[in-house]
Amino acid sequence: MLTHVDYRTGAMHDLAAITERARAAGAIVVWDLAHSAGAVPLDLRTSGADFAVGCGYKYLNGGPGAPAFIYAHPRHHGAPQQPLAGWFGHADPFAFDPDFAPAADMRAFLAGTPGVLGMRALEAALDVWTDVDMGEVRAKSVALCDLFVETVAQRGAGLDLTLASPREAAGRGSQVSFRHPEAYAVMRALIDHGVVGDMRAPDILRFGLTPLYTRYVDVVDAAEILARILKERRHDVPAYRERATVT
Repeated sequence: MLTHVDYRTGAMHDLAAITERARAAGAIVVWDLAHSAGAVPLDLRTSGADFAVGCGYKYLNGGPGAPAFIYAHPRHHGAPQQPLAGWFGHADPFAFDPDFAPAADMRAFLAGTPGVLGMRALEAALDVWTDVDMGEVRAKSVALCDLFVETVAQRGAGLDLTLASPREAAGRGSQVSFRHPEAYAVMRALIDHGVVGDMRAPDILRFGLTPLYTRYVDVVDAAEILARILKERRHDVPAYRERATVT
């Protein structure tokens, strides 16, 4: 299993090339698309990807509790066994047959009755994507991330910030990460100042930039607030060093 876009740094693997090499070696690859779906163009069928999984609450904007998803190439339909087999994965769920017979297609990966409220919210979120050109989404993502990197470099010079993400856009998803020795306290201060990112151990400040609604002025403002916090040591507060459950 490989993560297409790394959750810490945003570094992006070459999905098609790695899949081809894996298949040539007789291996099967399961791709984690949690930080890819809705952020970068994907063509799983053309790339020959075997399986992929992802979530609906990040760049797809399904909100808290949004369902996850799974992709299986047609050549695998009917072959794998679903370890969490449930009613909806039955070939004929409303026949109420006492013997379980898995569906021969993607329905075999379903389990029990899904959370209806989460499904409805995700359905509404996905409606937004009907007329969206992923090429345009990617172009704006690259522009936003480049602008953020450049602005932080200008405003944050000499403030112990080190770019952790690839500098070249081709090797990066839609997030930018920086290293800082006091990352946890800095992120707590950022959130209190209206810039909501997150911290990943041991020293990563992570900023996910969603192209559908993030504005260029938003990333400039975020960079300036980050620099101001560091210059004025606004993060140097005991409360910001107390670890919460979620970082």
